[in-house]
Amino acid sequence: MSTTLNPGSLSTQAKPRKLTVGRVLFWLAVVAIAIFCLAPILWQVLTSFKVNEDISAIPNVYFPTRFTLDHYMELFTRRPFMRYVFNSALVSMVSTVACLLIGAPAAYALARLRPLGGRIIQAGILFITLFPGILLLQGLLEIVQTFHLGNRYLSLIIPYTAINLPLTILVMRSFYEQLPKDLEDAARVDGYNTLQMLTKIVMPLTLPALVTTGILTFIFAWNEFIFALTFITEERMKTIPVASAQIGGTSVFEIPYGPIAAATVVGTIPLVLLVLFFQRQIIQGLTAGAVKG
Repeated sequence: MSTTLNPGSLSTQAKPRKLTVGRVLFWLAVVAIAIFCLAPILWQVLTSFKVNEDISAIPNVYFPTRFTLDHYMELFTRRPFMRYVFNSALVSMVSTVACLLIGAPAAYALARLRPLGGRIIQAGILFITLFPGILLLQGLLEIVQTFHLGNRYLSLIIPYTAINLPLTILVMRSFYEQLPKDLEDAARVDGYNTLQMLTKIVMPLTLPALVTTGILTFIFAWNEFIFALTFITEERMKTIPVASAQIGGTSVFEIPYGPIAAATVVGTIPLVLLVLFFQRQIIQGLTAGAVKG
């Protein structure tokens, strides 16, 4: 049996892409941006494993051949660094949970219940997000001194929650408005009240948005420096950013680059693991609503 080839079918086959100047420039730009973003991280990681001779060597030793764990051992033996990790984790988790518990119902009220003056409230929330947090430092310091909250976890949890709450409300409100109201109408017919509808129907559907917003809040609280430096002075209450910045050497003339690099690596690992663990929810939360179907 003889077979005939259709010349038209050959033309429909995928043709190899031509190497154009624009494509080469595009990939060069991608590689340049990747190197620009990843080079400081790689530098810190390598520095944390370098011996002191390679750290202080001139010219710089970019890719060492000798590695050591002394900087990490020094980090956890000379100072209570695990306590700093605990402090940062506690403050970040509590403020994140508080933001979601307060912000999610508030966002749902603005999106669905249409309260009196809702547009004014939304405009006020948006206006608050425009202010940098540093402008609140003086006022928050007066509040902390008045209520004797210094060197307590609440002195950080309350400001972190208040600063991240407007962003949480705005992000969650946009997601709630994209949900079809037919689900809520059907739930009301079945006898669900507003709280049950929020907790059993609406919030499970917006879980990627909750995870994404929560991670953004957590990262801000984990990395915040100014408030933690001002409101916390006791050594055992410090967070990772403050403790890392205050690492000292054996003398005033020595800068301990190795332990500082090790501290930054240790402080970054929990954030990397958090993003990797919730990467699917983060992608869904960032792309939800991008395409209307």
